[in-house]
Amino acid sequence: MSAQGGHGLVLERLRNGLIVSCQAHGDHPLRDSKIIAALAECAERGGAAGIRADGPEDVAEIKRRISLLVIGIHKQALTEERFFITPTLDHARELAAAGADLIALEATFENRPDDHQLDHLLGNIHTELGVPVMADISVFEEGVRAWEMGADLVATTLSGHTQQSQDRKKPDLALIGRLAEAGISVVSEGHLRTPEHVSAAFGRGAFCVVVGTAITDPVEITSWFVRKQADEFE
Repeated sequence: MSAQGGHGLVLERLRNGLIVSCQAHGDHPLRDSKIIAALAECAERGGAAGIRADGPEDVAEIKRRISLLVIGIHKQALTEERFFITPTLDHARELAAAGADLIALEATFENRPDDHQLDHLLGNIHTELGVPVMADISVFEEGVRAWEMGADLVATTLSGHTQQSQDRKKPDLALIGRLAEAGISVVSEGHLRTPEHVSAAFGRGAFCVVVGTAITDPVEITSWFVRKQADEFE
């Protein structure tokens, strides 16, 4: 039921590819749309198949600079650690107007418990905006629900970030495998830090993979090395 109509051509450009998430929030030193677009250009030169970016300003700047497909999201802060991804159709409209080729939205039971509301949002993005939808989920049942409602891709983005998915392994390869076995076009996203992680995700049946922090966040990457160093000298 997914990848129908013209959406299939867009999705085929992502199949077996690497999507690089280019994001920076708050007081992060990289928090500037032109810097985010420069990161996206680096990803394009490195061979990425697409970019995932937050907010219409970043999406528009990236689209001006590169030719890759852009998956747009619109994060709204719930807490310091938790965002609601593209809560409303208005947020999706802003992303589409900025040039997003796909729109990702949260499809968890935690923040979208109403089946009718999610179905309505997915349908309106398809019919009004004419772009494919990536549903960000945290557990298998959420993925099945979103897929049956017409999501074109289902991403494991929120595994470990909801009450239903606490204590899941990172990256959540088991969830990827289970969704793929159910015939769902699953995107591996979340906690992919090495090329070996990427290979493992494809080995479990991922349609494509998203890597963000391990490529585009020098602050976090530096902290990994520092922590490793500290452990060595304890």
